Amino acid sequence: MRKIARILAALMLMSLLAACGSGDTETKDVDLAAFYETEAEAFGWEEGYMVDIEGDLLESYYPGLSELTAKQLVAKAPMMSAVVSELVLMQCETEEDAGEAAAILQARIDYQVGDETNPGGAWYPASIEAWKEAEVIEQGTYVALIASSEHQDELVEDFNALFV
Repeated sequence: MRKIARILAALMLMSLLAACGSGDTETKDVDLAAFYETEAEAFGWEEGYMVDIEGDLLESYYPGLSELTAKQLVAKAPMMSAVVSELVLMQCETEEDAGEAAAILQARIDYQVGDETNPGGAWYPASIEAWKEAEVIEQGTYVALIASSEHQDELVEDFNALFV
C-alpha cells in the first residue's frame, strides 16, 4: 500500500511540476523540499526523525559544499539512529558546480566506507555495507547523495523519476 501511495505522490508531484514548467528549459525545475516531504511521508519518517544538517555539521560532513552557490539545498540525517539514513539534495547554479558537489558527496561515502588507511567512519560492519550501496546522482544542475539502509533503491528510483 505504501508503494502505491509513493507512486501516486510522485506522479502528482511530476504532473504539478510539468504543469508549471515553461517547456523551453533543458532541465526540469524540481522542488527538492517537496520531494523530500513526499518521501518522508511515504516512508513514515515522523516529524523530527530526520533533522537538517547545517552550519558546522554541514561543513564537517561535506567540507567545501557550503562554498558552492546552491539554488536549493536539503540535507537531512537522523539525530541518532542504528540505521544509515542520510540525504543531500542540491540544485547548483551550474553543471560544473554540480560536478564539484558530486565529488564532495562522494568523498562522504568514501570516508564512511573506509579503506586500508581509514577503518571507516561508519564503524559498524552493517553500516559500512549500507554506505557501500549509497549513491551520488547528477541530473544536470541537480545532485543528490542517497544513503539509506532501508529505502536505498526506492529513493534512487524516485529521485531519478523527477527528471524523466
